[in-house]
Amino acid sequence: MALIKANFISYILRREVHVDVILPSPTIPESLGMGGKASHSRPAPLPVLYLLHGMGNNETNWVRYTNVERYAEERQIAVVMPAGENQEYRNQPGPGGNRQFDFIAYELPEFVQANFPVSDRREDTYIAGLSMGSMGSLLHSFCHPERFRAVGSFSGPLMQIPKSMNEGGGLPDYAAMSPQEVRAQFSPDVARIEQAAGEGGPLPDYYVACGKKDFLFPAAVAFADHLKSLGLKVTVDFEKDYGHEWYCWDENIAEFMDWLPRTDAYAGSKRQI
Repeated sequence: MALIKANFISYILRREVHVDVILPSPTIPESLGMGGKASHSRPAPLPVLYLLHGMGNNETNWVRYTNVERYAEERQIAVVMPAGENQEYRNQPGPGGNRQFDFIAYELPEFVQANFPVSDRREDTYIAGLSMGSMGSLLHSFCHPERFRAVGSFSGPLMQIPKSMNEGGGLPDYAAMSPQEVRAQFSPDVARIEQAAGEGGPLPDYYVACGKKDFLFPAAVAFADHLKSLGLKVTVDFEKDYGHEWYCWDENIAEFMDWLPRTDAYAGSKRQI
């Protein structure tokens, strides 16, 4: 297994940034002659998943709290995990604001494709995340639906961040809201995918998951229904008896990787780790 910690200067953010990258590599069974011939050469570029973390986390948390490294090795997919820094994966306002959206949308794929053996095909490119990272994956797929074949949203519909939360207060009680009130909390960015759906261009498939005990559960259900109403292909997982927690997200990422509509050279096989 290869877990690469990349620290490099971003010309968009004008500072050093931190990105963790998982690259499938020869396994112990392969090196012992038990699972095929071991080699660092590849028959084709790897599919790539951009995997975004949640609020309060950083680029290391997916690896530290889930088995994503093993899942990626088994399924032979590269995983790129950037530091989001509580910036919601958006450009921040003001002349000195972080251009986090631009970094994720433009510079990060350029860096990854220039330095790692990953595919540049839309058919092999995916984005997913949990909580704030889920909102980021939805935002980027709505703004650039032509770039991603599939998108994973785990416990984080694209909602407006309430002012009370930014000021250290509580969250809305979505369970107490009517469906109309919940829809009113959707981010204005949803208009981007509504427009794209009306234009008939290439659109990703969506995988929307949320635990039944999660405070965001009612919002996630309403959000998935809205995506379906636009004619998008949406697969949901609302059956897990979890809250807003890593037990849920560990299962989500494994099942999402199995669900991915892959056509790459490694699709359909699962390595022994």
